[in-house]
Amino acid sequence: MPQRLTLLHSAEVHCRTFDSLRDRLAPSASLTHKVRPDWLARAREAGMTQHLSAEIHMAVRSAPGRVLCTCTTIAETAAAAGAIRIDQPMMRRAAQSTGPILLVCALNSTAATSRDLLQNCLDSLDRDTAITLLVVEEFWPLFEAGQEANFSAAIAAAVIEATQARPDFTTVVLAQASMANAAHLLDGIAPEVLTAPELALRAALDLGPEQKPARDLGPLVLGRSHYNK
Repeated sequence: MPQRLTLLHSAEVHCRTFDSLRDRLAPSASLTHKVRPDWLARAREAGMTQHLSAEIHMAVRSAPGRVLCTCTTIAETAAAAGAIRIDQPMMRRAAQSTGPILLVCALNSTAATSRDLLQNCLDSLDRDTAITLLVVEEFWPLFEAGQEANFSAAIAAAVIEATQARPDFTTVVLAQASMANAAHLLDGIAPEVLTAPELALRAALDLGPEQKPARDLGPLVLGRSHYNK
């Protein structure tokens, strides 16, 4: 019987991302996409209100099969209702890092929950690993405008700048699914670069943890970012 998975997204572009991964990893799996950009907008504007939390809980509990939430801003709430949060498998893998971790977040609204999850994963392994937070929210308008290539290039440039300033990083975590394509532009840096979509889909469909990193060099557009040293 084909595996069934419901995905909760905050952007339509993620449907294509996960359909492509499904076609490569588990062609027989059935994916149902629910796209709610308003959930992200409301969470960014007013935080996780009781009404928004109730909506998310209802969506998770009424969905057929397993549920994977691909929006990290609302992922903690979705997980409390029984969903798999997209960044959980990635953070578990990052926690195995042998040195300092650069945690890159696309939005301020997800920075705290992303860092908390990574810290919890480190604590579960009794690892005292330093986390440096890099928030690149100034590039988010590019993503919202559909300029995905420019968005990815700007993210990659910010990561390269940060890793050049701190050569001791051993792992870079691109915390949001929206940033996954930036990994294609980071072939030349020393740290391992982790992205969430493939690891999360493998976990949700019980396919195992392996991830084949994409390697594809492209032009970089330098930009400024908020670098918390």
